[in-house]
Amino acid sequence: MASAPATTRAGTPAEIPGFPMARAAGCPFDPAPELSARAPVARVRLWDGSTPWLITGYADARALLADPRISADVRLAGFPHASAAARARRTRARTFIGMDDPDHARLRRMVTATFAIRRVEALRAPIQRIVDQSIDALLAGPRPVDLVQAFALPVPSLVICRLLGVPYADHDFFQRRSRVMVDLGQPEERVTAAQDELIEYLGGVIAGKLAAPADDLLSRLAVEQVATGALSRREAALMAVLLLVAGHETTANMIALGTLALLEHPDQLAALRDADDPAAIAAAVEELLRYLTITHSGRRRVAVEDIEVGGRLIRAGDGIVVANDAANRDERLVGDPDRLDVHRDARGHVAFGFGVHQCLGQPLARVELQVVYGTLYRRIPGLRLAVPLDQVPFRHDSAVYGVYELPVTW
Repeated sequence: MASAPATTRAGTPAEIPGFPMARAAGCPFDPAPELSARAPVARVRLWDGSTPWLITGYADARALLADPRISADVRLAGFPHASAAARARRTRARTFIGMDDPDHARLRRMVTATFAIRRVEALRAPIQRIVDQSIDALLAGPRPVDLVQAFALPVPSLVICRLLGVPYADHDFFQRRSRVMVDLGQPEERVTAAQDELIEYLGGVIAGKLAAPADDLLSRLAVEQVATGALSRREAALMAVLLLVAGHETTANMIALGTLALLEHPDQLAALRDADDPAAIAAAVEELLRYLTITHSGRRRVAVEDIEVGGRLIRAGDGIVVANDAANRDERLVGDPDRLDVHRDARGHVAFGFGVHQCLGQPLARVELQVVYGTLYRRIPGLRLAVPLDQVPFRHDSAVYGVYELPVTW
């Protein structure tokens, strides 16, 4: 006997599509076409059979992400986890991004000052040195080269290691485990094992900071929070895992995917390469963040009160997936949103989220991307793909979108 069609809360029969949805063949920079074809507030079906609400409109996305009636608490029934492994990873070792206020605010405040715009701007010169040295190594090395391994991954790893006080010599250890943790296709036991290894490793780093503090974020956490009893060593290690993984995974993928997008849009690449105004480079960064939106699995929340959105009633206990990649392609944000235009003002995008949970590290990411995009193409003006676009492996199965490899030459 055929199964009955799914029914929404309003009682209207509907076919509920699976989420995430596949991107169109040959369109690796665009969200899945079904996202824009769906109603701006509609049900989708996840891996576990749950049917949260998918929000695709820009105005609705911003309104919901700022609404205290939705929760980021990953332990709540109805929270729409991205996979079984993601559920296990986020609930067994919860960080402030999976909490609500006041706990979220209390823990976030412990590290907020380090990522303040003024503090991050002071890092621009050291970041420029890291980028220049990395390009020097590229130019002195063989061709073709994988830009991910030779440049896009080392640059933000060096920056976040310097900021946190983590030895860069251990980069292979933490990069491998980070990649497992954000891979939505990995089995639960492998993801939690990688997480545990990183927690143990960073707990050891923090123990060393207690004994011999330096001028870095983990030393400040150790001295100001762990030594005073405000945090346990494990809690500090969890926070360090979050900052280390987010601090290099997201920026590395933006460097590589942004470069690929520009190579596929040579007029936009030329405009950025020839720009000598820092404001123009900053605008290009915002547009690339909007256009690519590498956090492509959505901002996940659960309603704690009934909310009406777009004429639909979201009831308390319903899961919510805010599709920020679709929201960033809404014509109410920018005109002709499917076109990459580095000259436009895209500062209102939601690539970093919105509201109290918006990305803590966005000032650092912006400075890193401004330095990279403002330097790489100017110093290597002949940069080009070394393989056809259809041979570039994309990270469709990762919580952070990008490419696994980017073979380039010049």
